[in-house]
Amino acid sequence: MIRSYILWGVILVSILVGCTSETHTDEASAVTIPSGSTLNYGVLTTYPHDVTLFTEGLLMYKGKLYESTGSPSELQQTRSLIGVVNLANGKMEEKIELDRNKYFGEGIVFLNDKLYQLTYRTKIGFMYDATTFKQIGTFTFPSNEGWGFTTDSTALIMSDGSNKLTYLNPKSFKVEKVLSVTENGSPVTNLNELEFIHGFIYANVYTTNFIVKIDPGTGKVVGRLDFSSLAYDAKAKNPSALEMNGIAYDPTRNTVYITGKLWPVIYEVKINN
Repeated sequence: MIRSYILWGVILVSILVGCTSETHTDEASAVTIPSGSTLNYGVLTTYPHDVTLFTEGLLMYKGKLYESTGSPSELQQTRSLIGVVNLANGKMEEKIELDRNKYFGEGIVFLNDKLYQLTYRTKIGFMYDATTFKQIGTFTFPSNEGWGFTTDSTALIMSDGSNKLTYLNPKSFKVEKVLSVTENGSPVTNLNELEFIHGFIYANVYTTNFIVKIDPGTGKVVGRLDFSSLAYDAKAKNPSALEMNGIAYDPTRNTVYITGKLWPVIYEVKINN
């Protein structure tokens, strides 16, 4: 089990080593906390978020905020869902639900009028019509686990909890490329929820409050965002709040939405990079 403690200064976080109970990855897995240059951001506003949602994916599509969730067996209130988040009240308009006895829902991505969904340890993904949300197919992937999902508008890009990002062909689902993510020559492990923003891949680092900015050409981390203050605020509002996991880019506003598992808040932020 990975544990950590957060010490706070008056304005900025002075020390972070991340914190939570382990519900999503192997206990033997080590977390590499990024040490690169920190990017600045500002919180623009906040929105409510349903505290029963165990967030696995977050993204904007055609002006709507979509979320996918998982369903740990020890948290009976959770469900593996995909739906549209109502920012006025934080509730989800449910579109898809997986049988929690068979599948654990993970990351999602839209591409070419289709919605793709990963599952955790079954090595199976689902494909849906992006308008009707009717299931139109399944696919398999080589990684032992499915975590985060995004796209560069050409390939499907998935994380699996390691430092590797796998590029899948959206038609054949064959592996086109595997990108190893490093910082100062060391692997950055536990890459989780993903978002493609202005030519870079942003990834949550699981069990920490960091999001790293990755150059997809080299795999090198070129910056990081420390959202410890948001995690602290979410935990203060809901002591049951778990890991930060969720980053969605809104191209119309050039802002980013941040949330986490069982968080009571979605934060809209402006990244200064």
